Amino acid sequence: MLYKTKDLIEKSYDVIVVGGGLGGLTLANKMAKDGRSVLLLEAHNKLGGFATWFRRMSKNAHDEAHFFDVSLHGFPVGMIKTCRKYWSKEIADRIHQLKSVRYINPQFNVETDFTKEDFTKVLIEKFGVEKSTVDAFFTELQNMNFYDNSSMTNGELFQKFFPNRNDITRFLLEPIVYANGSNLEDPAISYGIVFSNFMSKGVYIFQGGTDTMINMMKEELLKNGVDIKLQSKVDRILVETVQVNGKETPRVFGVEVKGQKIFSKAVVSNANIKSTVQKMIGEEYFSADFVQKTKEVRLNTSSCQVYMGLKKDESLPFIGDLIFTSIDQDFSTDLILSPEVGSQTYSVYYPETRPHLKDHYAIVSSSNARYEDWKKLSPEDYEKQKAYVIERALIGLEKIVPDIRNKIDHIEAATPLTVERYTHHPMGTSFGTKFEGLPISMNLHKEIDGAFHAGSVGIIMSGWLGAANYGVIQAHEVDNYLTKLEKEELIKISDKKCIEGESHV
Repeated sequence: MLYKTKDLIEKSYDVIVVGGGLGGLTLANKMAKDGRSVLLLEAHNKLGGFATWFRRMSKNAHDEAHFFDVSLHGFPVGMIKTCRKYWSKEIADRIHQLKSVRYINPQFNVETDFTKEDFTKVLIEKFGVEKSTVDAFFTELQNMNFYDNSSMTNGELFQKFFPNRNDITRFLLEPIVYANGSNLEDPAISYGIVFSNFMSKGVYIFQGGTDTMINMMKEELLKNGVDIKLQSKVDRILVETVQVNGKETPRVFGVEVKGQKIFSKAVVSNANIKSTVQKMIGEEYFSADFVQKTKEVRLNTSSCQVYMGLKKDESLPFIGDLIFTSIDQDFSTDLILSPEVGSQTYSVYYPETRPHLKDHYAIVSSSNARYEDWKKLSPEDYEKQKAYVIERALIGLEKIVPDIRNKIDHIEAATPLTVERYTHHPMGTSFGTKFEGLPISMNLHKEIDGAFHAGSVGIIMSGWLGAANYGVIQAHEVDNYLTKLEKEELIKISDKKCIEGESHV
């Protein structure tokens, strides 16, 4: 059922999921379908986490609205399989392939369908790379394993196959920088797995928009018996100390929301891992080594967006679905994060993206950003910087659509502070944590019985597909824990019956 904001929850659950991002949603749905009782608590007034949307009313047309998707659109073909298996055929059937991904920068101008075959062709014909080298590069990516203990960085990977070719590094890495915040110093596996996922069959999008997808997911959750309560920010994950095999062990027993305690056997946090450990649970329940390692986890970067909605009677020619643009002469992941960044990506939403809305066009410009560059600004400078980001988006777009300013009905910008406000992600991170966050997340339940995490960690668990699949991975861990508790309870009951039987003899 969908609880109202003022409703008190008086029942207990097998598992409480804290946060309604794609990881938490997928975990909740799988566990409910497997017969577990699930409560999903979300601080915002809608589900989705960073995979969300908003609307703005048109200035020039009565009762017309602009719909904007917050996340950079595009995910791998694997999302179809994940949605079909863990959500529904109806959701999976709405995932369609994008036609065109474009690069426009001083080093090259390329259009691709983002498949391995097309990338191979471009690398050979446009960049002059030998086919044997291209094949070896893709073989290296395909053989990368999540469990490999390789110290190779992204920079070393590109230097190995394409030495001193900054243009090729730009071609291969730039989309992944926008997808999960990778840089040249990050482990090559963080690039290889994500890039290989995209390269299998191109880039895909959900037809109907993020609003349609999340609403379909909400209905699926409710149909499968998940209880949902929105506008319910969890203040604490409740922990008690119990005796397990003669040893004092911390164990979760629920959460606290606005002073109300809600009880459960397990709790899964879909929030940031550092917030989960340091704020919602508390460092006092963890080993000193685990706390130290958590403190050392680096948060990933944030982003800015400029949302542009076209006037009711205006249209766009097909200019591509994703357009990676830059005025920077050379590629640098550090430059991409600069406040004066010359790089941005345009996501173009044509009427077929939301066919239920008549002739609906929208464009979203995305650029990576550092939270600290925005946090330090005075209110006046903050507004000036937002205006600069908007103007930069328009100037870049004018090179593709010269009369774009006359077509726009609504325009606004979001910053890392906007991300922080609506998602509660520390430092407004759009991509969770760096790679070292993954073992902290996966080992949380080894520190505290019943405590699990399914948020965005380790870069490869970022993005829509990574988030959903990580929810599935953690759902198995939670189910194993609950099964173990049930077996322990059966043993206790059996032992009690035996003792009572002996006492009557």
